Amino acid sequence: MSKPDLELCYMTASEAIEGFEAGQLSPVELVDAVIARSEAVNPQVNAYTYTFYDRAREQAKRAEALYAGTGAARPLEGVPIVIKDYHDVKGEITTKGSKIFADHVPERSAPTVERLLEAGAIMIARTTTPEMAYAPMTRSALWGITRNPWNLDYSPGGSSGGSAAAVAAGMTTLADGTDGGGSIRIPGSCSGIFGYKPPFGRNPIDRAAPRESLIHYGPMTRSVADAALMQNVTAGPHLDDICSIKPKLTLPETFEAIRGWKIAFSMDLGYFEVDEEVQANTRRALDAFRELGCTVEEVKIDWDFACLDAWHTLWEGAFWALAGDLYPRWKFEMDGFVRDILERGSQHSAARYYRCQLVRGRMYETLGPILRDYNVLLCPTTAAPGIPADHDVTRTDFRINGKPLTTSNRPGDIYVQWQLCYPFNLLPECPAATVPSGFAASGVPTGLQIVGATYDDLSVFRAAAAYETVRPWRQHRPQI
Repeated sequence: MSKPDLELCYMTASEAIEGFEAGQLSPVELVDAVIARSEAVNPQVNAYTYTFYDRAREQAKRAEALYAGTGAARPLEGVPIVIKDYHDVKGEITTKGSKIFADHVPERSAPTVERLLEAGAIMIARTTTPEMAYAPMTRSALWGITRNPWNLDYSPGGSSGGSAAAVAAGMTTLADGTDGGGSIRIPGSCSGIFGYKPPFGRNPIDRAAPRESLIHYGPMTRSVADAALMQNVTAGPHLDDICSIKPKLTLPETFEAIRGWKIAFSMDLGYFEVDEEVQANTRRALDAFRELGCTVEEVKIDWDFACLDAWHTLWEGAFWALAGDLYPRWKFEMDGFVRDILERGSQHSAARYYRCQLVRGRMYETLGPILRDYNVLLCPTTAAPGIPADHDVTRTDFRINGKPLTTSNRPGDIYVQWQLCYPFNLLPECPAATVPSGFAASGVPTGLQIVGATYDDLSVFRAAAAYETVRPWRQHRPQI
């Protein structure tokens, strides 16, 4: 096993491509470095399911030849990427973290995956996810526990936890994720990286879940510019997704300053209990926007637990519709938590489902005017600074600041209530990103969420890029 070059391992894709084009860096060097890093730290982190190291090296050699002048390099030519083992990749086992799909080989790739690989990104591995991507931490009977490289006793979050851990640990340059209730932003926050939930329709979703507005495919990166680079590859209409939007949005390579912006802020969205460490880091992050010449004002959102009930109803009902046929054969081999979600989903009526749309309407009655009067909304990404890697997602005694998260004893009411992401899946047209806001005493990062007006990706990226200039995070690396 060769010793990895950490400077290469923590390089951004934008820097790598610049080096490739200038002849100062070879795709082979970069791929070799991240493979060596993966071999060194993955036994501790457990971020990967399947690896493709030999094939990746061969692809890197072909990319090297293209940059040497024997062909045209594509937008992500030679850049290492890891793909969540929930997203279909044509011809490759895609397990979805479940014994049910342990031997599943898709006949076609998810649209965003197809675009990333066709743009020249080199897939070095598939990343771990909880069974069916249905938990905010990453653990499955099939692949075991994935750990946070900042503190191995903690989870990197979920469900795109393997992707986040790999980026944070320098095991890859780029990663992808899905977000149905925070599954990009939660691990982005817990792992100290940038994660982006595009607005509904911006990136096409897999045809297995047609018209599903809760689910978003998006980038997980070390820099804002890298996420824009990925978005410029993945965005745009696709035949597999009738809801994918035209024309395609192309983000700029650099972003204008935000001096003079009015920025709204809410610590709790009206009903979340937020850990004191998270609050302190959030307030320091707000100061960065003041340093950038922005006015930051606290606003009242006053959402309530009807949001939680609506998200659970929609999520559980969709899960039963999509996977209920698997229940009779597999119910005793599923994670008990996943089985419970399916069983609850089987009880939801169409009328209850539609009442959730009324809740979503009321939520936007509050948020819409705020995002009309302010450029973006800021709030914490997670309400707690991470959870233990072996956290029991069904426990009902989870507390923040000594207070129970809900008054219910339903396990399903607890598992998302330690993060402030899922409300913005209920308002899926609003883009949302997470940027690092600091560290907890445990050493685990915390995050700040940036939410934009409907389909205003550019404002979210401008705010994140400006924040990155005054609160850079790439100089921080986990000691693993």
